[in-house]
Amino acid sequence: MVVFGILAALMLATVHSQEAEDTITYTQCTDGYEWDPVMQRCKDIDECEIVPDACKGGMKCVNHFGGYLCLPRTAQIIVNNGQEETAPETTSGRNGNLIIRRTPPDNTASRIPCAPGYEATDHTTCQDVDECTTGTHTCRPDQICVNLRGSFTCQCPAGYQKRGDQCVDINECETSNPCAQLCYNVVGSFLCQCNQGFELSPDRINCDDVDECRASNFICQYECINEPGRFSCLCPDGYQLVRGRNCQDINECELGNACGEDSICSNYHGGYRCYPRNPCQEPYVLTSENRCVCPVSNPLCRDLPYSIVHKYMSIRSERTVPSDIFQIQATQIFPNTINTFRIKSGNENGDFFLRQTSPVSAMLVLVKPLKGPREHIIDLELLTVNSMNFRSSSVLRLTLIVGPHPF
Repeated sequence: MVVFGILAALMLATVHSQEAEDTITYTQCTDGYEWDPVMQRCKDIDECEIVPDACKGGMKCVNHFGGYLCLPRTAQIIVNNGQEETAPETTSGRNGNLIIRRTPPDNTASRIPCAPGYEATDHTTCQDVDECTTGTHTCRPDQICVNLRGSFTCQCPAGYQKRGDQCVDINECETSNPCAQLCYNVVGSFLCQCNQGFELSPDRINCDDVDECRASNFICQYECINEPGRFSCLCPDGYQLVRGRNCQDINECELGNACGEDSICSNYHGGYRCYPRNPCQEPYVLTSENRCVCPVSNPLCRDLPYSIVHKYMSIRSERTVPSDIFQIQATQIFPNTINTFRIKSGNENGDFFLRQTSPVSAMLVLVKPLKGPREHIIDLELLTVNSMNFRSSSVLRLTLIVGPHPF
């Protein structure tokens, strides 16, 4: 008697072997299959061998893909691999046979199972799911989604760090202080600045020295010395630094015994000179400080100026022109006399001009710029003539020293 004849039309789907990606290990198979690590695929479990008393009541166990059958021991089993074959006749008749037909696998029902984070692209391949692209991630709006094989991770953008579920700003100035000098923290980043005298280098981290001396030709009056982060000014000999940048002449004559007792100290821009206290030469005699008189009683004085007064002064180098530099004036005024002024000597290059400003005075004018250091001795003569043809002259001998610098 055939008990399970209705199973003759049972269609059993075969399960194709699964070929996983080289870097993926599958450990999950559908019911009735187990993972074969050697073959790297899911294989059928023979329940008839591992399940004790799989069938009851004298039934026999018949294994098939993904499960097993319990059949009468008298049942005849004919395996048909998808062919329209008829089981052979037996004494028990056609209805006493059980036909198990193996049909080709259903493509839609035999997709291989994939691990979480993967999806099947065909019946044998699993592909990683990019949660960041598909929008299936769970990252916060202030976080960055980074796809991993089979998963994803949420990261904080640069300049932030995770604190719990939130991204908080990193104070780089306190944690690492990447700046060479001054560091200022800003949200998500930081800024570097430099001390005075330095400027940021192209990498925006380090500081380069600013060469102030090269930046301006007028930062120092004489000489500029660049130093790391700063600069300093120097003055030449005979000058002192004032207000950090300017050079001021040192009056050596006021500092002490610059000259001997028989000399007179005359300061000029950048130095000093010593002149004799008695500058008179024969036949002149000293009558007062720097005043030499030629006595009328001396026959040698007949054709010489009556007096010579010695004066000393200094001007800066390259002084702008025209420039009034010295005034000469008659010390005695006589009635019915005419006074005239002239440059008697010392103007061979035409550097000066004498302009009469009144009947008793005249102004020495510099008409060409003079470059020092240089000394000029100029004789300025005053001629006095009266109605009785009386004629007299006196000379002011001006020693003019041009300093070595224009300051």
